[in-house]
Amino acid sequence: MVQSVQPTESKLKSLAEMDSKHYLHPTTIPKKHADQGPKVIFSEGSGIHVKDVSGKRYIDGVSMLWNVNLGHGNKELAEAAQSQMSKLAFSSSFAGYSNEPAVHLAEKLSSLASGSLNSVFYTSGGSEANDTAYKLARFYWQLQDQPRKQKIIALKQAYHGVTIAAGTATHLTGFHKFGGTQFEDVFHATPHVTECEQGDKSHPSYKGCIRDIIESEGADTVAAVILEPVQGSGGVHLPPDGYMESVRDLCDEHNVLMIADEVITGFGRTGKMFGVDNWNVVPDLMCVAKGISSGYTQLGGVLLHDRIRNTIVQHDQMMAHGFTYSGHPASCAVALKNIEIIERDHIVDNVKAMETEMNKGLQYLEEKHHTVTKTRNIGLMGGFELYEDPATNKEFPFDLKAGLEVGEECFKRQLILRALGSADGKNVVAIAPPLIIQKQEVQDMINIMDEAITAFEKKHR
Repeated sequence: MVQSVQPTESKLKSLAEMDSKHYLHPTTIPKKHADQGPKVIFSEGSGIHVKDVSGKRYIDGVSMLWNVNLGHGNKELAEAAQSQMSKLAFSSSFAGYSNEPAVHLAEKLSSLASGSLNSVFYTSGGSEANDTAYKLARFYWQLQDQPRKQKIIALKQAYHGVTIAAGTATHLTGFHKFGGTQFEDVFHATPHVTECEQGDKSHPSYKGCIRDIIESEGADTVAAVILEPVQGSGGVHLPPDGYMESVRDLCDEHNVLMIADEVITGFGRTGKMFGVDNWNVVPDLMCVAKGISSGYTQLGGVLLHDRIRNTIVQHDQMMAHGFTYSGHPASCAVALKNIEIIERDHIVDNVKAMETEMNKGLQYLEEKHHTVTKTRNIGLMGGFELYEDPATNKEFPFDLKAGLEVGEECFKRQLILRALGSADGKNVVAIAPPLIIQKQEVQDMINIMDEAITAFEKKHR
């Protein structure tokens, strides 16, 4: 057996210097990276673990970017890519061209989705999918002779991507304002106020809810409402009982399309194949990416309700929208294999079982540590918040960055988690391990978090 050879210290230094000089990283502090170089350089992974170039092994507690659902080093996914690339690496989907994996995946997605979501427009990822959904919604209303229906309503704390349109709908401060490139007619509603969406105008939070914006702006000007079934990067916020159903009813009442951003929640993350399935809601447009290929290839898409698809296919001129990699054969082949494994290996059932273990662990952390509060989880998408005094809702000082500090304590102990909300003074720690995780591995994560929080509390006692 050939033994892997770890890079020498000089090679590691060289890699870091090249990275710092030549690689402008996304969602990174540019000056810090230029001065200090990369925090870690990964080299390989297996299951829920990844290794850096020096051989140190970490638990990937966030599936890298909520996307490595089947874990790292899955040979079947790699072989699916290799097989398709050897046969037909790429073909265009423009001008009616097609390829077998794209066709089979489209049919498979329609069989997985609830209701009449029976067709798909392929993209390269989640930002493109959400951007496409806005365009398709507006295009649909144009074809319905209602061109004034242009406005998009998103939620506060939402994250929908970083392209110009998706970034405008994103409400997180840094992403929303980056580059000053917002487009008009996008509104942000107060999230998760069920009674307001049901029509209770006496509710103190009614001003600024979805219903209020629709009625204030005029339903004849609103194209769609977009929302994540569970808000991800905004802080892992779960909707209250009845909320998703109320938004669906509201959209029907006012003839507004409902777009579900399933980029994070799709393909088993919440213990259902899609997040909306937890509430038996069928959106008009559903955006997918990330877990569709477990991150092994870049792929996204928008699933369309039949009534939207049937309107669009009556258009007798070219639809001027598409991406070079729409329907990429190798990506679609990997996605097909990914879904096959999810179904064959009962991955969603495993998520439900591990949800119970995750909930036990989070409850333990909240009971033991006086700074831990507001634990929440659905499937394998959870988190907790850190407060100086939860009993009085006293938050830590803005400059302390408690979430980042606890995340760093976990990293020192070789667990990768993600701190959210630090730019807005919030301290949320997100947890979203690969969906193949087992009971002992969940316990290992909880033990490390326990140690990390203990160290944080001792330091700031």
